[in-house]
Amino acid sequence: MLTNLFTSTTIPVLEEVAKFSQVRHTTLAGNIANLDTPGYKFRDLSVDDFQSQLQEAVESRRRPSPAYYSGRDTADTRFQATRADNPHTILYHDKSNVELEQQVSEMVKNHMQHNLALSVMNQQFRLLTTAISGRL
Repeated sequence: MLTNLFTSTTIPVLEEVAKFSQVRHTTLAGNIANLDTPGYKFRDLSVDDFQSQLQEAVESRRRPSPAYYSGRDTADTRFQATRADNPHTILYHDKSNVELEQQVSEMVKNHMQHNLALSVMNQQFRLLTTAISGRL
């Protein structure tokens, strides 16, 4: 019964958003750390693929199990970062394509998405606590 209580809310979806944001943040931080590495091509997780897979899972009313899973259940290995081909980046003389401003901007957007997911999840838990306890 409690399993149905949690899965009938948006908590599983918010959990996936938080995990995706966490892994993406690590990937973006790695891009910034390798800013001066010659030949480094920045890596990223496809936000569009994640959102479309999550939308399909929500519409079919099942727990999200998008195609980006590698089969393991740890947050570090569930999402696979790939070299990102962004036509708006500049290829520098050392063959790298990492732009600091772009990476920091993506990190800020990712951080805001993560905080939003956690805030909404926190509110969901408060509502469930209130419903279970029967108090306002």
